[in-house]
Amino acid sequence: MGEKELMDQEEIYSKVLRAGRRTYFFDVRSTKAGDYYLTITESKKFTHDDGSFHYKKHKIYLYKEDFTAFKEIMEEMMDYIIDERGQEVISERHQKDFKKEDEDEETSFSENGSATGSFTDVDFDDI
Repeated sequence: MGEKELMDQEEIYSKVLRAGRRTYFFDVRSTKAGDYYLTITESKKFTHDDGSFHYKKHKIYLYKEDFTAFKEIMEEMMDYIIDERGQEVISERHQKDFKKEDEDEETSFSENGSATGSFTDVDFDDI
């Protein structure tokens, strides 16, 4: 049996989740004995300054005897995160956007065009 045929025999069912720079691959594969197991692969794209890029991949092999415990712990951990931090995504990139919005909200202008808000009025004669 050729390598291509062996690969086709091992890959039974697949799903892909694209999430920004990350892509998750969920693949049901077959063991030599004909039983099934799951592989979860995270592939993350990294772009270099010159425009070239590469991917880093991490893979988890999950066997049927571990499904129940894995699923219970995974659900517990995800529930904990949602309970503690909610559904909203918080990241440095998002924080920069929030700070910019906050700054925009703090600076408003009166009808005559002078800035109002959290700024201190300074007269150049004071300097």
